[in-house]
Amino acid sequence: MTDFHRIKRLPPYVFEQVNRIKAAARAQGADIIDLGMGNPDLDAPRHVIEKLVETAGKPRTDRYSASKGIAGLRRAQANYYQRRFGVSLNPDTQVVATLGSKEGFANMAQAITAPGDVVLVPNPSYPIHAFGFLMAGGVIRSVPAEPTPAMFPALEKAVAHSIPKPVALVVCYPSNPTAYVAGLDFYRDLVAFAKKHELILLSDLAYAEVYFDDNDPPPSVLQVPGAIDVTVEFTSLSKTFSMAGWRMGFAVGNERLLAALTRVKSYLDYGAFTPIQVAATAALNGPDDCIQEMRATYKKRRDALIESFGKAGWKLPVPQASMFAWVPIPEKYRPLGSLEFSKLLLEKSDVAVAPGIGFGEHGDDYVRIALVENEQRIRQAARNVRRFFDNSDRTLHNVVPMQKAV
Repeated sequence: MTDFHRIKRLPPYVFEQVNRIKAAARAQGADIIDLGMGNPDLDAPRHVIEKLVETAGKPRTDRYSASKGIAGLRRAQANYYQRRFGVSLNPDTQVVATLGSKEGFANMAQAITAPGDVVLVPNPSYPIHAFGFLMAGGVIRSVPAEPTPAMFPALEKAVAHSIPKPVALVVCYPSNPTAYVAGLDFYRDLVAFAKKHELILLSDLAYAEVYFDDNDPPPSVLQVPGAIDVTVEFTSLSKTFSMAGWRMGFAVGNERLLAALTRVKSYLDYGAFTPIQVAATAALNGPDDCIQEMRATYKKRRDALIESFGKAGWKLPVPQASMFAWVPIPEKYRPLGSLEFSKLLLEKSDVAVAPGIGFGEHGDDYVRIALVENEQRIRQAARNVRRFFDNSDRTLHNVVPMQKAV
């Protein structure tokens, strides 16, 4: 049997190599401190769980739901955008509930991409931003990820040298994996660029509420006047309310683009389980003290990570948002590349991180560290890493700086 066309377009899943080593180590009894996957370990809010339990089993709730989301949920998301960003949305035409933002991105790619269409995607970036379009038959052109004025000459060059002309531009701030944060001035220039070149702008705002400066919350690109003419933005309850496994997200913005997404989804799914949608409505309409507690928890973990790893001899950049640190590999180990370094770190210190190469070739000098363990475990990870660093000259003389770890 020959390989399938779309499967051949996908590269090997590099995280699986780390996962296999992790599983084997655990099977041997190792205590692995897993800072690799961005999988929240916090509990969903109590009032949201209670609403789920209250709704489950009620008459008619086991039936097919609405693919684009029940009306109350879409109204709740529109109200959230009004409260948080001052952006007015029509819940009937400018809000679509998705099965997590990842599904929304993938189905939007299916909706707008013709075979051979070029899409501009940051590198490094969350994998679905590129591979959703690859699976839809598109072609990816990499552009810088950092939201600075220097990004725009690179974007202009990418447009000028792409045949056919690009159809869309993807951005993600606060960023996964880099933790970059964009301001409104950058978004204004971005919207102007998209309009100048007739590009669809797709914004991933999944980490909108995971920030550490209360005086400077991340904005939405839809706050820019006229942005809705060209923009769809994706959000999620996964991180805001620690509801990752519930698979509840949203696409909001341009009516024509959302109509296309809705049509694709109508052929593919019947929407999330109704009690989950009702509980998600309670999350969006409910008190925000649980969001503040989430932020405070991640901030404490971030501070513990920066302090303890710094003492271990690994100085980490301080992320201002997201639940990740995007960390340069220590210079001594950089020739290994991020995958081999991540495997080595796991084998020698029982600490799992995500290799940067999994987010694009421009991430290969980095690893991503997720704040998904408590402060005590993070400090233990730092002690393990320090022990590895202290002994590496003696134990890894045949490995560093060679290209492959053993």
